[in-house]
Amino acid sequence: MNKTKRRIFNTAIKIFSEKGYDNSSVEEITAIAGVAKGSLYYHFSKKEDIFDMLLDEGLKLLKNNIEIKTRQCTNALEKIKAVILIQIKISVKYEDFLNVVLSQIWGKEEKNKKCKKAVFEYIKIIEKIIKEGIENNEFYDGDVEAIASGIVGVTATSLIYRLKNNKELDIESVYKGFINTVVRGISK
Repeated sequence: MNKTKRRIFNTAIKIFSEKGYDNSSVEEITAIAGVAKGSLYYHFSKKEDIFDMLLDEGLKLLKNNIEIKTRQCTNALEKIKAVILIQIKISVKYEDFLNVVLSQIWGKEEKNKKCKKAVFEYIKIIEKIIKEGIENNEFYDGDVEAIASGIVGVTATSLIYRLKNNKELDIESVYKGFINTVVRGISK
């Protein structure tokens, strides 16, 4: 991605996160990015294209990180721990991205449907790990979809925790807290 496109993209994510997608305008994005409107339209035909790219790039980032980290794991328990750590780190590093996704998952518009689809695809990755853990007798048997969704939800709360305390997260401390509660709850 060239420098101008990256600047437009990053500015849009920041504005979408702060104001909401619907309250953000192309004019505002170009003004803050310091580019002409024509430059935005050269790289993106419409505001929705930026949103679509945000979902695609974010999901790729999560999938790639999980694939790389879990490939090194020998069992489902190690994989779940790796997933939780990745999610916390991504929550910290890409907070604006997650704010946009979580704020747009509700509703019935096309962007909401795309958001749900992306989140549900991601949850499927975790479901596979949970199934593996149950089959290998590492985890208690349970509703795989609920457990996987819960893991995503619990780690997403690290954003709420950061907002509540108005400070940077100590990733290791939050990770240990989640491991002590979430993993203990599903592990045999």
